[in-house]
Amino acid sequence: MVYDQFTATRRRVLASGAAVGTALVAGCIGGDEGPEDGLLYTQEVNPEGDFDPIISNDAYSAQVIHQVYDGLYEYDYDLELQPKIAAGDPEEERDGERYIIEIVEDAEFHNGDPVTADDVVHSFTAPIEEDTDNRPEFDFIDVDGTEPVDEHTVQIDLEHPYGAFTTLTVATYIVNESVRTDDRDAYNTNPVGCGPFTFEDWTSDEYVELERWDEYWGDPQPELESVRFEAAEDDAGRVSQILAGDTDAIATVPPEDWDQIEGEEGIEVHRTESPSYQYVAFNCNDGETADPDVRRGIAHAFSMSEFVDANLGESATPMETPIPPIVDDLGWDFSIEEEPPGYDPDEAAALLEEGLDDPDDWNPTVIVPPDDVRIALGEVIVSRLDELGYDAEVQSLDFATLTDTYISGDAEDYEMYILGWTGGPDPDVYFYNLFHEENAGVTQGHFYEGSDDFHDNILEARETADQDDRRELYTDVINEIIEEVPVMPAYSEHNTIATQEYVQGKQPHPNVSYNPELVSDENNVSLEE
Repeated sequence: MVYDQFTATRRRVLASGAAVGTALVAGCIGGDEGPEDGLLYTQEVNPEGDFDPIISNDAYSAQVIHQVYDGLYEYDYDLELQPKIAAGDPEEERDGERYIIEIVEDAEFHNGDPVTADDVVHSFTAPIEEDTDNRPEFDFIDVDGTEPVDEHTVQIDLEHPYGAFTTLTVATYIVNESVRTDDRDAYNTNPVGCGPFTFEDWTSDEYVELERWDEYWGDPQPELESVRFEAAEDDAGRVSQILAGDTDAIATVPPEDWDQIEGEEGIEVHRTESPSYQYVAFNCNDGETADPDVRRGIAHAFSMSEFVDANLGESATPMETPIPPIVDDLGWDFSIEEEPPGYDPDEAAALLEEGLDDPDDWNPTVIVPPDDVRIALGEVIVSRLDELGYDAEVQSLDFATLTDTYISGDAEDYEMYILGWTGGPDPDVYFYNLFHEENAGVTQGHFYEGSDDFHDNILEARETADQDDRRELYTDVINEIIEEVPVMPAYSEHNTIATQEYVQGKQPHPNVSYNPELVSDENNVSLEE
């Protein structure tokens, strides 16, 4: 859905990337000359440049997409889905294998085309037919049975019941089928959506400019006249820009700068819990970390909770399972029997000595994105391994290189990698995308084979509608992950935004791909003196 829609596929991982100089445009849209009618928003990373939601696969492009497109349904601030282009709730038929959804009659695209059932069908089936990176979010849909009933009614057939269909999949952005299929490449960089802002200009690694659509069909009408997205590669760059008044808002307030920014006159800091999941994954396919004792030894070598407390403080919550706390609290309440590996250097030394084939010749590599916190986590792991006598190293790779590297499964490339995932209010988006064998080499790089039931349980839970049955299956999966340690869950980072005080109506959304949430039933951002 993310990536998001809500689920992230392999590039929907959160990372840091290239920098731009926002001072060049300060005062043109907000900035140090005070508020005008446009918002300058500084992201952590430049969008990859895919603005077609059928193929877009990173959170930063998704943040632009959210302003340009409307979803069939969209999440409110409680992560509950509300109809947007849909006229009401889905009507279930055939024991959860068919859904009938009516759409509103007045929705229009930016070029004046009406939004029809054909557009909805295309938005749900194109990721499968074109085999895009977003296919795992839709591959249970029966393409042949998904069709318009009439101009404003769509029938979506599933190959099997999917428990998360009405909580994840229906939050799909709707594209203009005729314009998109006429020239897919052009549509990707000059999209025609039906959201509150039109796509005006984009220069790779520099900026994206949007303008208010004065004929927006939905409510409320946007207050802002324009939005400009830029990015600052490093935390210090974003902090200096907000403190100097060179930007109206920045994403992700660095934990070490929280007190300074919050105490600065004229600046406000906003925070909300999110369904994000940061983790350390092991190469379970090749190299020494294919042995679970080696993975357990590394997990015992340091304290994840101490690292999170020291480096993130109140900006994140430590995790012991692959399910973010905000998701677990939405009616799942997993009861886990296995105890995660805790800090125990003696046990770490013993397990590594026993598990390694050649302890004297083990030089593991940890690959990480260019993000200060995840670099620091990699350095903690390396430092602890060095203390135990192993010559480990951290490699910080740009995001594109990292995503091409971690799916290789080659121990010469890495034995550990640190990445993150942004998902939705259902465990399926974490387990299926990040652990099931069908996504090996696509949305995961650890290639974990698992027990005889591991992958079957994930798939059965995915194809089951009853939540109690799904909870039981997922509980077995979680216990195996804790015991066998194909990954170490790290932390769930809160969504944070700092704004100049003249930015009104701004609250970060739990779904990072919705931020900055500019126009919704619950807020409407404006700039006021």
